[in-house]
Amino acid sequence: MDNLNFWKSRILISYLVFYSFVYIGRFSHWVAGPEIQQEFYFTHIELGILNACLLWGFAAGDIFHGRLAETYGMRVWILIWVLISVCLNWITSFGNSLMSIAIPWGLNGFANAAAWAPGVSILSQWWPKTQRGRVFGLVGVSSGVSMLLMWGITGWTAGEFGWRAAFRYPPILMGIAVICFFFLVRDRPNNNTSAKNQCKGTRPLNHFKIYKGILFNWHFIAISNIKGLENVVRYGLPTWVPIYYFQESGLSFESVTILTIAMPIGFLSGPLLSGWISDKLLNARRKPMIVLSAIISASALFGLAIISPTNVILGAFFLVLGTFASSLSLSHVGVIDMFKSKYAGTSSGLFDAHGYIYAGAQAIIFSIILDVTNAPWAYVFLAMAFVRILSALILYKVKI
Repeated sequence: MDNLNFWKSRILISYLVFYSFVYIGRFSHWVAGPEIQQEFYFTHIELGILNACLLWGFAAGDIFHGRLAETYGMRVWILIWVLISVCLNWITSFGNSLMSIAIPWGLNGFANAAAWAPGVSILSQWWPKTQRGRVFGLVGVSSGVSMLLMWGITGWTAGEFGWRAAFRYPPILMGIAVICFFFLVRDRPNNNTSAKNQCKGTRPLNHFKIYKGILFNWHFIAISNIKGLENVVRYGLPTWVPIYYFQESGLSFESVTILTIAMPIGFLSGPLLSGWISDKLLNARRKPMIVLSAIISASALFGLAIISPTNVILGAFFLVLGTFASSLSLSHVGVIDMFKSKYAGTSSGLFDAHGYIYAGAQAIIFSIILDVTNAPWAYVFLAMAFVRILSALILYKVKI
């Protein structure tokens, strides 16, 4: 038992440390966005296309990586594709037009997605349902740390050496992290209590039957669309807030980077609390935390919509509150509970793909709102608040 606990801790810590560097190779265009826009005179729509390529590429990767990694080996799959992601970051840095940046960046989204669903599958083999809220709460913290490191390291690199350097050198840290991760982890315990007990009596299925069984589950589709609505905010804020403050507040690029670091601080502070409350106080029920997340984040977004962009202190407060509340949601843990650990990679990949489809759509839709209709920025934040309330209403009928 002591040896099993040692390995469980080793697997978890290894993944947390590795994932803390993943966003450096995934979302660097967020913090570098103002510089890219300034160099190429991109419109909001063109920036939206750049964002959508990355996010939809990630969605496509999510669909395939989870199932194929469960078939061919999770840690090997993560290693190969994350190293490819490092290379695609470098290729993107040489772009000199929208398409020469967007195409390799979209491919990077596909490659980088391998860090998520296969990793979820590994953790689900080692940790049972009664502990997953806390485990994936820690994963949520690591994603917040990842965003914080990305914002700080990429932001500093872009400010000092330009956006191209930000796409070239920081992602090397992600490459080093994944190599260490590969040598430290194993896909499954020899005596897999978590997966073995939960999947007792099941027979191996082919890929089509597995996808069909998941995608024809009404509760899965509902919770996946809730995840999509969550991602409108989770990825909408980092996409647009730096541009918003750079254009509307009169702040310098460096000052905007410092102000918007409030977002990763919020993202990393909520998940651990949420997971502990769900596991310890709510008997592993996930729905209450998802509803609470929606209500608080909607309130913060409404506040962001009505204050002046020059009020940076109150703006930072609402950014921290909104991202903190968004990170309270445990919808991703509910999906793993729904399909057990055997198909955790497949189900979480399909689930996450829904989220990134919505995330890419918001990049296009909000850019059209800003450029074509010439609507004020407040409309963007009010729309985000509305979708958070909508996600809570949809959840009413879902068993989770």
